[in-house]
Amino acid sequence: MIRIDEFPTHVYQGIRYRAGRCLPFGATVTGVGAVNFSVFSNDAESCTLVLFKSGEREPFVEIPFPEEFRIGNVFAMIVYDLDIEEIEYGYRFDGKYQPEKGFLFDKSQIVLDPYAKLVSGQRVWGEKEYTEDTFPHRGCILREDYDWEMDKPLEIPLKDLVIYETHVRGFTMSPESEARRKGSFAGIVEMIPYLKKLGVNCVELLPVFEFDEQENQLFVEGKRLYNYWGYSSVCFFAPKAGYAVSGPMGLAADEMKNMVKKLHAAGIEVLLDVVFNHTAEGNEKGPTISFRGIDNRTYYLLTEDGKYYNFSGCGNTMNCNNSVVRNFILDSLRYWVTDYHIDGFRFDLASILSRDENGAPMTSPPLLESLAHDVILGKTKLIAEAWDAGGLYQVGSFPAWGRWAEWNGRYRDCLRRFLKSGADAGPELLTRIQGSPDLYSNRSAEASINFITCHDGFTLRDLVSYNEKHNMQNGEGNRDGANDNNSWNSGAEGETDNPEINQLRRRQVKNAAVLLLISRGVPMLLSGDEFGNTQYGNNNAYCQDNEIGWLNWGSFDQGLCDFFSQMIEFRKAHPVLRRSDFYVGNNSSGYPEVSFHSERAWQLNTRDPFLTFGVLFSEPARDFGTSRDCFIYCGVNAYWEEKTMELPIIPAGLSWRMVLYTAEGCEMEDTRRIGERMITLRPRSVMLLIGA
Repeated sequence: MIRIDEFPTHVYQGIRYRAGRCLPFGATVTGVGAVNFSVFSNDAESCTLVLFKSGEREPFVEIPFPEEFRIGNVFAMIVYDLDIEEIEYGYRFDGKYQPEKGFLFDKSQIVLDPYAKLVSGQRVWGEKEYTEDTFPHRGCILREDYDWEMDKPLEIPLKDLVIYETHVRGFTMSPESEARRKGSFAGIVEMIPYLKKLGVNCVELLPVFEFDEQENQLFVEGKRLYNYWGYSSVCFFAPKAGYAVSGPMGLAADEMKNMVKKLHAAGIEVLLDVVFNHTAEGNEKGPTISFRGIDNRTYYLLTEDGKYYNFSGCGNTMNCNNSVVRNFILDSLRYWVTDYHIDGFRFDLASILSRDENGAPMTSPPLLESLAHDVILGKTKLIAEAWDAGGLYQVGSFPAWGRWAEWNGRYRDCLRRFLKSGADAGPELLTRIQGSPDLYSNRSAEASINFITCHDGFTLRDLVSYNEKHNMQNGEGNRDGANDNNSWNSGAEGETDNPEINQLRRRQVKNAAVLLLISRGVPMLLSGDEFGNTQYGNNNAYCQDNEIGWLNWGSFDQGLCDFFSQMIEFRKAHPVLRRSDFYVGNNSSGYPEVSFHSERAWQLNTRDPFLTFGVLFSEPARDFGTSRDCFIYCGVNAYWEEKTMELPIIPAGLSWRMVLYTAEGCEMEDTRRIGERMITLRPRSVMLLIGA
């Protein structure tokens, strides 16, 4: 048998090489110092491999792919005797330059491998290693030798998740954060005890694929603005090097893997927010980084005159249902699941993934069906942001094949309207609490990711503190960010010393938490909401790498955080709140499993507007495998005056006790028994009771 290093080779400027393997794409170590380079281009006439030594401005060799090294539309070459840890690479492609027809080949430009597993050039956040004229985004070669120690994706049932959306950098970057390795994957590991105490069992990370935080050269009042959130991917296989404190590129990947492994060991899943709808290359005036210079007509949706469709609002739109791009996206997701043990993905502007090559919505998009049925992604969570910037809104109608969940924007909007005393939202809120059967009757309540706030918009504290957005620090004249926030400032715009207003705001935050965590579906919290984090009225902090965008641990409200933690624990203790089907009949208790009440028990008119209601859950031990029969009653008063509620009669031997009351400083251990069949709810308050 001939060893790989004994195959006949060519020599170019002292470098040995030979024909490579077409699959897998990217740069793959095939032996000691041997690397297989494989790259696709449908329209290129030729390709050259460009090799750099790490940190050097100029390449040390450029090896053209001989024509016999090309099979179909794939260029493949094995190069020998490389110092793998010290190599950076890219490609030059030659071909037609006819922008009006979508051809943009320029052999004077070096481009990044779309399948690069690491990207150098920005190992330290906010610092560039290379200038634009020296190829700033370079592929690096990764040895796949991390020891997972028997770890694998956790596969927690979706209905049992409590998702915590956060930003890798912003979570720990505040000077008051207890993390020593601030703003990094390692910093999140340091915060695991906090996450465990809070009770969440899933973190959803804003984009961690390599992106250029310095793509904008904007300053406001002397402060530099960054692409802080990262919704502008440079490479879809490489972790963000600037989120690691490890230094060498290979260790950056290991640091992220270690974060996942440690979170898994703590029983916490990891979801990634992924952006396949567009890339960092922008519109016709944007930079050529990768796809544009490799195969522009394949990777992007183009108009007849070669311009970019812009359903993303970011300058370009990926051609997601092209077979090549579809396989590229599948390869990326499979890689993150197999090599990083990621538990699931939230797809930004996912409706774009359902558009065809002309931008029209498809009934059965091949990409979405492929993801739903993929053998490797079979247990992976798939969550869609079911709308896009082109006006396509698919909440409740996203092509799902029984596999996709959705950010339920209708839940967010309804609950916000109700909290600020919008009586018209009352009837709809009952449906949202039941898991939105009007939207997901052909799936289950698990398809509904319930949220009130997320990274995009006000924090929960700001939702009850501001009537208007305050985005002047973004440098866009306060024109950016949503205008319709369904927020209410509780009586004063922004921060105030008025104790009554501050008490009301705190009560409203607690009210929101209770309603979210008793609703069927999957709750998602925005990080920092649990302790009163503010962005000072900024509802679009995408560019704020500072005290606006970071979690402000210095204003930590321990009592509020304890309330959230205790409410999460309550949800975990009661499976009736997590039931995923839409059964509405009587269970073995003889009571309806979910019922709604007005100020008189059993008499709520569910069609007319209202601001006061009660919801009763019956949880018999026989049906739910619990230790005892139980009833849960939640009395809700969004009215500005006090209301008295009649409690439903429950079986003999059981009695009501108060669990919490948002209008008081009650803790979950509160065991005060309700002696009468009536409770009084102060203005804008929620009371939770147990009948056992």
